[in-house]
Amino acid sequence: MENPSLLEMRGISKRFGHVRANDGVDLTLNGGDILGLLGENGAGKTTLMNILFGVYTPDSGRIAIAGRPVHIRSSSDALAHGVGMVHQHFHLVARHTVLENLMVGQSGRGIRLDRNFILQRMQDIEQRFGLHLVPGARVSDLTIGEQQRLEIVKALIRGARILILDEPTAALTPQETEGLFTALRAMASQSMGVVFISHKLHEVMAITQRVVILQQGKVAAEVLNDGTISQRRLAELMCGQEISPPSKSSAKPGAVRLRMENLRTPGGARPSLKGVCLKIRGGEILGIAGVSGNGQSELADVIAGMLPPAGGILEINGKPVPRYTPRSMQALGVGRIPEDRMGTGLIPALPLSSCMVLSRIQEFRFSRCGFLKHAAIRRFADQQIESFGIKAAGHQVRTGTLSGGNLQKALLARELAWNPTLLLAAQPTRGLDVAATRFVHQRFLELRDRDCAIVLISEDLEELFALSDRIAVMYEGRIMDILDIQTATVANVGLLMAGVGGSK
Repeated sequence: MENPSLLEMRGISKRFGHVRANDGVDLTLNGGDILGLLGENGAGKTTLMNILFGVYTPDSGRIAIAGRPVHIRSSSDALAHGVGMVHQHFHLVARHTVLENLMVGQSGRGIRLDRNFILQRMQDIEQRFGLHLVPGARVSDLTIGEQQRLEIVKALIRGARILILDEPTAALTPQETEGLFTALRAMASQSMGVVFISHKLHEVMAITQRVVILQQGKVAAEVLNDGTISQRRLAELMCGQEISPPSKSSAKPGAVRLRMENLRTPGGARPSLKGVCLKIRGGEILGIAGVSGNGQSELADVIAGMLPPAGGILEINGKPVPRYTPRSMQALGVGRIPEDRMGTGLIPALPLSSCMVLSRIQEFRFSRCGFLKHAAIRRFADQQIESFGIKAAGHQVRTGTLSGGNLQKALLARELAWNPTLLLAAQPTRGLDVAATRFVHQRFLELRDRDCAIVLISEDLEELFALSDRIAVMYEGRIMDILDIQTATVANVGLLMAGVGGSK
């Protein structure tokens, strides 16, 4: 017997000004479905799911749940109709316990919240789906995987039968990802429906039964994941053209660009680095793996000159660092692609031309005695826009209006224009589609072949294995081990990310 239709979205359209984010989209989700939702950045995936979850109201179209027409005007409406959504950035209160987070928004008995009811529901959900949580654990002490588990349990306690997951594996270890997939399969076996949004095509292939692909706000294709479709074909359907991975030549290591010996940083509110030892040469890419919050951001801030170490040795191109400032690091040949491209790398309210010279504005080429050389700034921006294929309506466009992929291209263009000998790249393709990711990867490999050393910090193991010559795995501020890419395995790296094993 065919599973009943849980969800039908018909003719969904939504416009923001002159941009048509969704244009007559149809989507069906059946009981037992794990449905992949794919598309390039700006294709309309998040808008469509935000309509389903009540964040936006559609301009036109209709939604039916379990065969009944519904009007969803808020997330409360969505939850009342059995729709739950786990966003990429969690909505949890860090200083409260698991149980306290689950009790938020729940009705009680009179003026008292019913703790026993939540505890019973937690036990039931663990038995059905294997989602284990410790009720008294503080959220700030949970791993990223446990926090995600809490968000899923929160949606299930509120009665969700349709679960939307937006980039759910972006910061998980391989073992946590497999645990999530086990839970999702259990949900599907009990006639729930899951919408799985991801840019990781190998995971889409592993967990979904059907895939819907959006292009420019419209459904471009709907395919069965029945073993006859390949990752390459999915990428082609998303991008409208064939996307092949960039070729990677053998590494030819040169001079040492970065040396760290027993590097330590202060503790306190941030995780501290504890005796980090690293060496990277020109002509190689060193990948830094680890679950978020294990010292990767602190490592990046030290290399960028934003966090002075408390002890140890740091040399760039054989020279001790004189002062820990971004400008000092620039002078030593360090380029930087920060993790927070909108908060740290670029200023959304400024014109693109201004952001393209932001880190070099003090140089004589762009300013003199405090006065900007506007013509030189415009020429430089126009050259980089053309060279990197940045899609923007001219150099005066407000930076914040660019897509994620074009923002990342702008950062690359700015930093690579100065021929760095050491490039620090933190989460450089997070949230980017297949085509934009390939562009970034190609540029990194070209830079590597020109004798630049690249420190690549990423939570995407597929990216690390595709680009790195060696992988250093971090756990609680330490380097657990440094593995040659020829002998490293996903399973081994995943265990090291969880603090198991290691030789350091």
